[in-house]
Amino acid sequence: MAFNELTDGLPEPVRRAWERSLTSGRAALGRRTLLRAAALSAGAGTLAACGIPAAPRATGDSTANAAKDLSETQKEVAFSNWPLYVDTDEKDKEKHGTLEAFTEATGIKVKYNEDVNDNVEFFGKIKPQLASGQDTGRDLMVLTDWMAARLIRLGWVQKLNPANVTTAITTIESRFRAPDWDPGRLYSYPWAGIQTVVAYNRKATRGKEVTSVSQLLDDPDLKGRVTFLSEMRDSIGMVLLDQGRSTERFTADDFDGAVARLQKAIDSKQIRRFTGNDYGQELSAGDIAACIAWGGDLIQLRADNPDIEFVIPEKGYIASTDNMLVPARAQHKANAEKLIDFYYQPKIAAQLVAGIGFVSAVTGMKDELAGIAPDTAANPLVVPTPEMAGRAHVFRTLSESEESDFEQKFSKLIGA
Repeated sequence: MAFNELTDGLPEPVRRAWERSLTSGRAALGRRTLLRAAALSAGAGTLAACGIPAAPRATGDSTANAAKDLSETQKEVAFSNWPLYVDTDEKDKEKHGTLEAFTEATGIKVKYNEDVNDNVEFFGKIKPQLASGQDTGRDLMVLTDWMAARLIRLGWVQKLNPANVTTAITTIESRFRAPDWDPGRLYSYPWAGIQTVVAYNRKATRGKEVTSVSQLLDDPDLKGRVTFLSEMRDSIGMVLLDQGRSTERFTADDFDGAVARLQKAIDSKQIRRFTGNDYGQELSAGDIAACIAWGGDLIQLRADNPDIEFVIPEKGYIASTDNMLVPARAQHKANAEKLIDFYYQPKIAAQLVAGIGFVSAVTGMKDELAGIAPDTAANPLVVPTPEMAGRAHVFRTLSESEESDFEQKFSKLIGA
């Protein structure tokens, strides 16, 4: 489905924000640079505008969107994920140690597909089948929190059987247990997470530390050499936290206050521009001195340039997740649940993290990781310290009307 078909009928500010995400935001990035797309959550009415009717959400009946489960007789599971998002053998790229270990432990063969290139594109791919009550040909898929929220709201994913995910229930870290879009994790479990933080080039700042969003916005030594991100949730979220506001419970007035704070820094020319992933090259070269950055990028940037530093602001940072979900009408639901549960064993989670370098939601993973990849285990961008984890905040789910209003204001702010 073409981009204009996907966005036909969307409010203009939402359409433009979605386009930003695809062309310059996280959806446009390779998986090693940054794993996830983040942006918009259009409601069921929007789907109808695209000619796709919304499926009714099951209310209390977890079998309403289920097909006959063939897991007992068909020992297979079709798993859709992002490229470079599972541990891979260095010599044989077709081999994935943890997936092979799952098959050995359960007898279930995994049909693994790296066909989630971004949330928007993948949604367009599976939407027709889900809307018409058909099997997508997938039993498990990994999608970013805002898209997971949409699919749950539409009733297009299945409620998980607690009896099949007992390990996940007991080992998921408390901070991942209750997102506002899936309280109690009834429909989803995190595959990996990422942080939005402050970064700076020590050489470009002449050794001066940059430790807060306020410093990005006000420090005269940084004037004209600061960038923020073109993703609304990241830039607005970091400013809200800096202002002492809750990103989980902020109001429209709070949002407007964050916009005004950024506008002041734009007018004073403190902020150079709003960027997608292209900030990385500028930061490494010293063309900018400091910025809001994505943790997945910084791991790579720091490996190539030791002058790159990152800071977790005292007032907190924005965190988000990519999540495993079982789509409606999947034919091997129990097998998919067993795969979810398998990855919540600390030893298996550690092997995955060692291979992909992103945050895990599994309690006890760090000790296992220290035994196989000590440098990775010591990296707070991969294994947040308790203090760092305590500063993590999520950007709350928006209503459709809020989405349109907030994106219009943000688009005007950044000149998009």
